[in-house]
Amino acid sequence: MNKTPISHLPEGLSDPIRAMLENAPIYDSSCSPEARVIYIEKDGGLYLKIAERGTLAREAQMTAYFHTKGLGTEVLMHLSEERDYLLTRAVRGEDLTHERYLSDPKRLCDTYATLLRALHEREFADCPIQARMTEYLALADKNYKAGKFDASLFPEGIGFQNADEAYAVLNEGRNSFKNDTLIHGDYCLPNVILDHWRFSSFIDLGNGGVGDKHVDLFWGAWTLFYNLKTDKYRDRFFDAYGRDQIDDGLLRTVAACEVFG
Repeated sequence: MNKTPISHLPEGLSDPIRAMLENAPIYDSSCSPEARVIYIEKDGGLYLKIAERGTLAREAQMTAYFHTKGLGTEVLMHLSEERDYLLTRAVRGEDLTHERYLSDPKRLCDTYATLLRALHEREFADCPIQARMTEYLALADKNYKAGKFDASLFPEGIGFQNADEAYAVLNEGRNSFKNDTLIHGDYCLPNVILDHWRFSSFIDLGNGGVGDKHVDLFWGAWTLFYNLKTDKYRDRFFDAYGRDQIDDGLLRTVAACEVFG
């Protein structure tokens, strides 16, 4: 979680947000083009996420739910005006892209897999988002029809030659997906916070809900490849999670969905 000092308040802020930021040291902590994240140095540390209108309601809902389970940070405010604002309390520790963790990749891999298995064993009857895979597949279908296709981020051996090949794999496996597990939905190293190797929080939970564990398993393996610059920890990650719980065919089906965004 990088923090770059901000000398001037961002333009276009709503009045209550502007009043909250004034007279407090603020830092840019953004890591994607979809949203701006500002760290506010007051009250023990706060994070303000700013995104397009209507895009943060799900994240606010799932973050609040994970907080009730001891798995996420506290949601202090969700405001939807011309843009969406999500204010959460900072938690102790650093995300898993910190050098402390990347410098010990075997321990990182094993810890990361164990945390995911523990999440997937959680009870989820009261989760506000059920049947997540219905939405997941609907988005892939929509984007395929709109001509969206991008397999550029996938390691060799996972990618597809074209959109039609990927969509054929998607259709072959779509009925095998289950809504039987509490998932993060975007299980990548930057979205897990540890405090000196002890679990602190999951963050960025807008894609979470009750869905199929293979979504998290796919992204868990992908982020190790992306952040460690090698795919050699893929098998170790799956072994640490529990190889008997993993269907390689469904992992490829997830990949076929993800090329459509």
